Amino acid sequence: MRKIGFILGIGTIVWGILAFSNNLTTPIYFAVPEGWPKPHYNFKQNPLSEEVFQLGRQLFYDPILSRDNTISCSSCHLQATGFAHVDHDVSHGIEGRIGTRNAPALINLAWNKHFHWDGGVNNLEVQAINPIESPTEMDEKLQNIVARLQQSQKYSTLFTKAFADDKITSQRLLKALAQYTVSLKSSNSKYDKVMRKEATFSSQEQNGYTLFQKHCASCHNEPLFSNNQFERNGLTVDTTLNDMGRMKITQQKEDYGRFKVPTLRNIQFTFPYMHDGRFKTLTEVVKHYNSLGNDKSLPKELSKPMQLSDKDRVDLVAFLHTLTDKEFLFDKRFSYPKE
Repeated sequence: MRKIGFILGIGTIVWGILAFSNNLTTPIYFAVPEGWPKPHYNFKQNPLSEEVFQLGRQLFYDPILSRDNTISCSSCHLQATGFAHVDHDVSHGIEGRIGTRNAPALINLAWNKHFHWDGGVNNLEVQAINPIESPTEMDEKLQNIVARLQQSQKYSTLFTKAFADDKITSQRLLKALAQYTVSLKSSNSKYDKVMRKEATFSSQEQNGYTLFQKHCASCHNEPLFSNNQFERNGLTVDTTLNDMGRMKITQQKEDYGRFKVPTLRNIQFTFPYMHDGRFKTLTEVVKHYNSLGNDKSLPKELSKPMQLSDKDRVDLVAFLHTLTDKEFLFDKRFSYPKE
């Protein structure tokens, strides 16, 4: 008999998403919040189940994925900070190796069409290969990880629960990681409660929201607070990193300096900001955008000076704080597995 399924999150539309691979798994139903768009992720190709999710959760927190068993996915993606990296401007890997970008937050990935700051990956089920095999991050090959997992009684048991046999493959490993990360849905901030008419903004937050809609929402579209596009935002190039952005992938000159527009959900805790972590506070970020204008290389929405007063800047930051979803940040379901 099939077990009763789990439901993830608040919502009225359900995509999903039964695990038909065997009748021993527990299906998970992925609830899409009311008014949100259809997820981009193809759940039919990787039906969610509790057992595969829990396998992915174990793998996400396990440094066994790195060459020297010191770095896990969670080393650069901490739950309490929106699954972002706050310890350094740019992320650090094994042996203290330094990368070139700040690890982005892992939030609402089901709606993402591209991954990484330059969009170098367009499928969540293969995204993990990049950090695993990156020389500056985990510096390991998938076949080596599979060999180690095959020697583990713990993972033999977990893979058997997830897939009905103890065959451990890189494809199954990646599918499990994808099931965990695609489940990292944040949709219960104060902003969401206001939209659901369960709460109201303060006058300061309301003014900040009005300013946000006027100056920011063209790139940070509600309700995901990203348009999944690549834009320039007026940052000068760090001459040490010389990061070309999207151009590294497309080799097109017009993509020089373009980076993926990140979600602003839980932005209060996902510092430092920008692809290279150059800003430590939201006030610095707002001041940066307030200083722009009359630059033809920028999107038209940024080429017009914002002219925010000191009060406006404070109010805008106050609104951004309403995007904090503490239920998500401290959800034990996504935390380090103690069992």
